[in-house]
Amino acid sequence: MRRLIPSLVASLLAAFVLGACSTTPANLGTEQAADAAMAAGHAHDAPVATPAATTAPSQPTTLERVVYATVEGRPVEGWLAKPRDAKAGLPGLIVIHEWWGLNDNVRDEAARLAAEGYVALAVDLYGGRVATAVPEAMGLSQGLRKNPGPAEENLRQAYRYLEKTAGAPRIGTIGWCLGGRWSLKAAMLMPKDVDATVIYYGSAAVPEAELAPLAMPVLGLFGSKDPVIPLSTVAAFEANMKKLGKPVDVHVYEGARHAFANPSGTSYEPVAAEDAWRRTTAFLRENLQAR
Repeated sequence: MRRLIPSLVASLLAAFVLGACSTTPANLGTEQAADAAMAAGHAHDAPVATPAATTAPSQPTTLERVVYATVEGRPVEGWLAKPRDAKAGLPGLIVIHEWWGLNDNVRDEAARLAAEGYVALAVDLYGGRVATAVPEAMGLSQGLRKNPGPAEENLRQAYRYLEKTAGAPRIGTIGWCLGGRWSLKAAMLMPKDVDATVIYYGSAAVPEAELAPLAMPVLGLFGSKDPVIPLSTVAAFEANMKKLGKPVDVHVYEGARHAFANPSGTSYEPVAAEDAWRRTTAFLRENLQAR
C-alpha cells in the first residue's frame, strides 16, 4: 500500500505535523495546496470508530455485502443496509465513505441511516482498498482525484442499483469529508435524478455554472474551525445556490473542526455531530419520505 504514496505526501505531512498547519507554501499549486490542507486537518488522525458508527440504530437492520457495479471490468462490492422488517419501496441512500475508505465504521453508519427508513448502499470508491494510516488515506484520495472517471461510473451504477434492483422510488446522497465532496459530485453527475444531497464538510468550491443544473435540495454541514474547507468557499457555494434559486440549507457549527461527525477518526465533536444528525434525518425525511 505504501508504495502508492507519492513523495509529495510525505513532505506535506512532515511540514504540517511539525507545526506548519496554519500556512500553505507559496510555491504549492492548487491541488498541492488542497493536499496540504488535508494533511493539516488529519495530521494526527486515525480511523477509530466514533459514536456516529457505534450508536445503535433506532431499529434492527440487516446488512448484506452486494456487488452493485462493474467498473473497468471489475466487480465493485458495497454494503446494503435496510430495516429488518423493511417493506418494498423504501427510498434509497448512496452512502459515500470518508478518505479512509469503506471500512466497518462506514458500514455501521449506513445501518444507522437505514434504520431511519431507507435502503442504504455504502459504496466503495477505492476498489476494495482501506487506509489505516494518514499517508495511505492521502495516497488513495489523491489517486481518486487524479482519475475520477471510474468513481463517477461507480456512482452512476450505484444509483441504478438502488433504483432497479432495490426498487427505491427516490434516492439521496450523503458523505463525509472526501465523501461529502463526492456526494455533491454525484448530484452534479445526476442532477435530474438525485432527490436530495447531504454534504458533510466536503469541498463545495464549484463554479456557479456547474451548479445550475441541480434540481434537488442540498444540505451542507460545516465547521468554523475546519482547516480543510475554507469558509469563504462555503459562503460562495451558498450564495451561488441562492442566486440560482436552488433549495439549499447551509449550517456552520461554531468552533467545530474538520471531520466533527465522521464515522471514523479522532475529531468527533458530540454536540455538533448530534445536531447535524438531527438536521440530516429531518432533511432526508422531508425530501425522500414525505412525498
